[in-house]
Amino acid sequence: MGAAPRLIRFEELTRHDVPRVGGKNASLGEMIQHLAAQGIRVPGGFAITASAFREFLAHNDLEPVLRAELARLEAGAPLSEVGHTIRRALEAGELPEALVHEVRAAYTALAAADRAGGVSGGEVPVAVRSSATAEDLPEASFAGQQETFLNVIGADALLAAVRRCFASLYTDRAIIYRIHHGFPHLQVALSVGVQRMVRSDCGAAGVAFTLDTETGFRNLVVIDGAWGLGENIVKGTVTPDEWRVFKPLLDTPDVTPILDRRTGSKLVKMVLDEAGTPVNVDTTPDERARLVLADAQVLELARWCAQIERHYGMPMDIEWAVDGLTGLLYIVQARPETVQARDTAATLTTFVLAGNGPTLAAGVAVGQRITSGRVFVLGSMAEADRFEDGGILVARMTDPDWVPLMKRASAIVTDAGGRTSHAAIVSRELGIAAIVGTGSATTTIPDGATVTVCCAEGPVGHVYDGALPWREEQVDLTHLPETRTQVMLNIADPEAAMRWWRLPARGVGLARIEFVIEHMAKVHPMALLRPEQLTDAERAEVAQLVAGWADPAEYFVDRMASGIATIAASQWPDPVIVRFSDFKTNEYANLVGGRAFEPHEENPMLGFRGASRYYSERYRDGFGLECRAIRRVREQLGFANVVVMIPFCRTLEEADRVLAEMARHGLVRGEHGLQVYVMAEIPSNIILAREFGARFDGFSIGSNDLTQLTLGVDRDNALLADLFDERNPAVMRSIERLIEEAHAVGCKVGICGQAPSDHPDFAEFLVRAGIDSISLNPDSVVPVLQRVAALEAATLDAATANVTLAAHG
Repeated sequence: MGAAPRLIRFEELTRHDVPRVGGKNASLGEMIQHLAAQGIRVPGGFAITASAFREFLAHNDLEPVLRAELARLEAGAPLSEVGHTIRRALEAGELPEALVHEVRAAYTALAAADRAGGVSGGEVPVAVRSSATAEDLPEASFAGQQETFLNVIGADALLAAVRRCFASLYTDRAIIYRIHHGFPHLQVALSVGVQRMVRSDCGAAGVAFTLDTETGFRNLVVIDGAWGLGENIVKGTVTPDEWRVFKPLLDTPDVTPILDRRTGSKLVKMVLDEAGTPVNVDTTPDERARLVLADAQVLELARWCAQIERHYGMPMDIEWAVDGLTGLLYIVQARPETVQARDTAATLTTFVLAGNGPTLAAGVAVGQRITSGRVFVLGSMAEADRFEDGGILVARMTDPDWVPLMKRASAIVTDAGGRTSHAAIVSRELGIAAIVGTGSATTTIPDGATVTVCCAEGPVGHVYDGALPWREEQVDLTHLPETRTQVMLNIADPEAAMRWWRLPARGVGLARIEFVIEHMAKVHPMALLRPEQLTDAERAEVAQLVAGWADPAEYFVDRMASGIATIAASQWPDPVIVRFSDFKTNEYANLVGGRAFEPHEENPMLGFRGASRYYSERYRDGFGLECRAIRRVREQLGFANVVVMIPFCRTLEEADRVLAEMARHGLVRGEHGLQVYVMAEIPSNIILAREFGARFDGFSIGSNDLTQLTLGVDRDNALLADLFDERNPAVMRSIERLIEEAHAVGCKVGICGQAPSDHPDFAEFLVRAGIDSISLNPDSVVPVLQRVAALEAATLDAATANVTLAAHG
C-alpha cells in the first residue's frame, strides 16, 4: 500500500472519504461525482488531506508543542494564551516541499481548466475552507469551528491561507468545542478545501434546508438569501429574504409551488474591496426592497435541493450562491440536517401561552418553546462574566465565540439574523427558545427585566414583559387506530397548520380564511378596490400595507393565496376544505378601511353574512378577490386538494347565484376536479337537503349556528346558556335527517366543531348516524380518534353478532 495522498481532486471523492478530507470536502466530491450529470452546478477544486496536515505537524516537530500547551491548559493556563501560542507556532511552520509542489500544480491546473472552458483571465480566485476530521471519529461534526478565506488569488496567497487554515484547528472556540464533546485534540486533524470562487460578492448567497426548520415538516424547502457573500447569513449579521417551497409539486408541469416570499431588511452586504478583502457595505434602498432571487431561480434551487436530499436519503442543510458576473446558480456545500431529522419521537410536544402582557420585541421565532427569565443585554463577550445561568441572552448577533455562553442561556434574542443565522442554528441544537431579527431588542428590552420569550404563536416570536403563565402538553402518537370515519383538523392559522403534520388526521375539514384576512392581508378587500371611499389616514395605512405590490388587489390575492396554500400543503394530498370568508359586518368593519363598506346591524349574526354577501354589489368584487386567490392556489401553485365551501347559504336561489358568481371568476364546480361544499347550519339546509345536495358535493354541519337557529337560542347570551346544547333531540334529529338525505343523493356529510370532543355521547351518535367526517381542533384529534375507533369496533361487533343470531335463528 502506497503513502496516503496529500491532495485529492473533488471529483475523485465520495461521502465515504470523511476521515481523509472532512465532511465538507467529501460532500463536494459526492455531489460532483453523482449529481453534476443531473444539472446541479458545484464549483470544482481539490482537497488537501488530513494526512498532509499530519505530515505538516511532523515536518515541523509540532506535536510536542501541542502536547505541552494542551497540558498547560489542563493545568489551568488561560485558554486565550494557550490558543494564541499554538496558532502562532502552526502559522510559523513550513509546508513540506512536496506539499507545496502539489498545491501549486493543482492550482495551476484549475486555472488551465478555466481557460480550456472559455473563461478568460489570469490566476483563478478560490475559496479556501477548513474541514476538520478525525480518523477514529468519522461521525463527529466540527462545523463552524475553523476558518474560511475567500477570494484567494495566486499560489503564494493560497499557500499562506493553507497555513492559516491549519492554525485555525486551534481557535479558542474549536478547543472549547472539542473539550465539551470529549474529542481528544490530537486525534482531530484538518483538511483544507480549495474551491473555485463563486462571485457572489456581486451576486447573492444563502442557505437552504429540505425541511421546515421549526416544525420538522418534511415537504418544504426553506431558502434564505441576501446580497453579497453568504457569511452575513451564517453569522446572523443580516435579516435575509425567505422562501418556502413545496417539494411534492416541484416536478408538476405549469405550477409554481412557492408558498411564501418574505423580504428581509438586508441592511448590509459583504463584498470585496479593491484589495480583494471581504468587507460589509450598506445596501441601497432598492436592494433592501427587492428579493435577491427571481421565482425561476427559487424553483431551480429548490429542485436541486430536493435532488440532493433524495441522493443522500436524508434532510439536508445546503449552502448556495449566485455568481453576479455570470448569473449562474451554484451549490457550494451540503451536509445532513442534524436537529429536526433526529426528532423521531412518538410524542408530539406543544407549548401554550396562558397569559398576556406588553410586547417588548418581536422577530422570527426559532422552535416552538416558551420560557421566562431575567434579561442580560450584552454588547460583547467582554461582558460575559455578568451573565447568570438560565438567563435570557439579548445581543445584537452571535457567532461561534458566543457558544459557551449560549449553552448557559434559557433563551436567546437578537437584533439581526434569520432562520439560518448562527443564533438560530445553535438554539435549535441546544433545544432552547430563540427570537432573531427583532431589529431593536437590545434597546427595547431593559437589562435585568423579567420577560417571557414565546415561540409558540407561529412564525413571529414575541418577548413579553413579565413572567407569563404557560403550559407544556404532550400527545402520544403511538398505536393509533384506523377509522372509517375521517378524523380531520380545523385550522385557522396557516403557520399552526405546519405544527400538526405528525397528527394522524386525514385532511382539513374546516380552514377558516378569516384568520388569513385579518392577520396576513389585514385590509378590507373593498378598500383596495375603491380607495376613494377611504379617509386620508386609511389610505395612508393601506399604502403602507401594499408597498411593494404594483396592484393593491394583487396584494390581497397574494397574501390570501399564501395562507391558503400553506394550510393545503400541511395535509397534501388529503382534502383541505376552505370556507369562504364568514365575518359578520361588525368584524369586517374592524379591518383596515372596513368601516366605509359595512352597514351597522343590530344583529350581525343573522344579518349580511356568508353567501348573501358574495353576489351583493356591496361585496361581490371583494368576493372576486377571494375567488382569484383560490384559483391561484389550485391552478398556479398546484394544490388541487383544495375544496371550497359556502357558509350561511339560506336558499336554493342564493346557492345558484353564488355558484354563478364563482363561475364568473373561473371557479366552476367539476372543472379541474373542483369540489364545492356548503355549510349545513340553517334549518332550510336540512329541510331541502336533497335540493342543496344536487348543487354541491358535500355538507359540513356548523353545529353552533344549527343549534342556535333550531332552538331559537342566542349562542352568545349567557342567560340562555343552559338551553344551548347540540345534543337536543331536535338538533340530533336534524343531523340524522341531513345524513340520510345527503347520502341518498351522493353527498358527503361532515361536522366541524368541538361537540364530538366535549361530549362522548354526541360523538357516538354521529358515528352511529353514519357521518363521513369529524373535524376538530388539533388537541382533540387523538382522543376523539381513539373514541371513534372504539365506537366503530363496537358497532361492527354488534352487527356481526346480529348476523350470527339471525343465521342460527
